[in-house]
Amino acid sequence: MSNQLFSSEQIRAIEQQAIAELAQGDFVLMQQAASALLALLKQRWPSRKSLLVYAGNGNNGGDGYLLAAYAKAEGYRVAIKCIGDHSKLPQAALLAQQAAEQAQVPLLTLNEPFKADVLVDALVGIGLHRPMAGDYASAIEQINQSSCPVLAVDVPSGLCANTGQVLGAAVKAGVTLSFIGHKIGLFTADGPDQCGELLLEPLSVPQHVLAAQDCSANLIAGSQLLRQLKPRRHDFHKGQAGHVVILGGDYGMAGAPLLSAEAALRCGAGLVTVLTRKEHVTALLARRPECMVHGVEAQQDLHPFLQKASVIVAGPGLGQQFWGQQLLQQILTQNKPVLLDADALNLLAQQTAPRLHQLILTPHPGEAARLLQCSSNEVQQNRFKAVQALHQQYQATVLLKGNGSLIAGVKGLQLLNAGNPGMASAGMGDLLSGIIAALWAQGLSAETATALGSWLHATAADHLAARFGQRGLLALDLLTEVRTLLNQPCSG
Repeated sequence: MSNQLFSSEQIRAIEQQAIAELAQGDFVLMQQAASALLALLKQRWPSRKSLLVYAGNGNNGGDGYLLAAYAKAEGYRVAIKCIGDHSKLPQAALLAQQAAEQAQVPLLTLNEPFKADVLVDALVGIGLHRPMAGDYASAIEQINQSSCPVLAVDVPSGLCANTGQVLGAAVKAGVTLSFIGHKIGLFTADGPDQCGELLLEPLSVPQHVLAAQDCSANLIAGSQLLRQLKPRRHDFHKGQAGHVVILGGDYGMAGAPLLSAEAALRCGAGLVTVLTRKEHVTALLARRPECMVHGVEAQQDLHPFLQKASVIVAGPGLGQQFWGQQLLQQILTQNKPVLLDADALNLLAQQTAPRLHQLILTPHPGEAARLLQCSSNEVQQNRFKAVQALHQQYQATVLLKGNGSLIAGVKGLQLLNAGNPGMASAGMGDLLSGIIAALWAQGLSAETATALGSWLHATAADHLAARFGQRGLLALDLLTEVRTLLNQPCSG
C-alpha cells in the first residue's frame, strides 16, 4: 500500500492530470471504478446476488449507476435509489445513467421498497464540506438501519475526506473501495470507524502522476524506520545507548514514571534515572532495580541529574501542584532534548511557550485543546490543523494521540495507521513516553523516534489484541511485544 495520503483537492488534481496524459475522458476512469466495484462484490459476497445502489447526483452517483448496469448484465437483481436532482448530472455520470437505463435497471425514489442483500453507498464523493441534510441524510439513515452489508464507493457518504469528521451523518460501511489514492481523512478521527475495511483501487492513473503530486501526509512505515537503528558493535557499552532521565510521580502517582522507566529500559536505553518524591524511591527500586531512583523536592535537587541526561522526560504522574510546577520550570531551562507529556503539558498550557531547541510534545486531544486554548471538540474537528498549529506554536515535534495519531515536524505530517480501543487504559501514554525517549537517546532524530516509538507501541497493542482481545489490555503487557518488534530483522 502506498504511504502517501492526499487531500480531496490533491486527488482531483491527480485525476485531471491523468485524464490529460492518457487522452481519455473521466468516463473511462468511471468504467474502471465500476468494474473494480463489481469484482469486489463477487469476491467478498459471492452468494449475494441482489443489489441496491444509493446514487447521488454527482460522479460518485455515476459510479453507482455504472456498477448497477454491469451487475445487471452479470445476472444480479439490481435497483437504484436516486437521491437529489438527477436532471443536471455531470457528463460522465449522465453516460452512466444512460447505461443503467439501457440495462433496464429500475430507478426508485428513496421510499420505494426493494429487498436487497447488499447495499452500495454512491451518494457523495470526496467533495463534501457541509453537513448532510434532506434526502441525503434520510438515505444515510436508511442505509445504516439496514442489516445488509454496505459497500461504500470511494468515501463513506457524510465523511469529510480531508478531516475524517462526520458531517451531520455518515454511512457506516463494512467495506470502502477508494480510488486513485488514499484520502487522508479516512485514516483518522471518525474515518476508520465509518470506512470499515479500506481498500484502494488506483485505476489506470500512472504512478509518476501520483509521485509528482505533493501529498498531505505519509503513513508511518515502522519496518523502514527500524532500519535506522544501527546494529551494535561487540564493544558497545551502556554509555553509548543514552541516559534517559524521567521526572514525575507526585503523591499517589508513582506508577506513572515507573512505566516510562521500564519502557525506556526495554527499548534499549543504557541508563534510566527516575526523579520522584522521596517517599516513592524504595518502592520503585524494589520493582525495577535496574533503574536509578532519587527523591527530589526542589529545583536545586535536579541539577546533578539533568547534567548527565541524554533525554529528559517530564510529565508522567507529575501532578499540577507546586512540587510539579517548580520542577518543570527547571526542566524548561535546560539545553537538552526534552519530551513533555501528561501533566507537564497541562502546566505548559498555563505559561508562555518555551523555546527549547529539541522538544517533543505528546498530547491527547484534551491536552492539545488546553495548549491551543480551544475545546477538544475543535481539535477533533480538524486534527491536522491542530497538530500543525502546535508544531508552529512550540517549534516542536508534536504527536497528537488518538484514532489515527498524527506527528507534525520539520519534515511534514505523518499518520499512524495502527492501534485499537484496548489501548484506552491507564498508563499507555506513560509507556509511550519512555519508548520514544529511549529511541531518541540512542541517536534517532526527534521525528523518527516519535514515529517509530508510536508504531512500536500501537503495533504491539494490535498484536496482543488479536491474540487475547482488547478488553483488559494493560500498559505493561505491551513491553515484551515491543521488544520483539524492536529486535526483529529488517529485510531489504
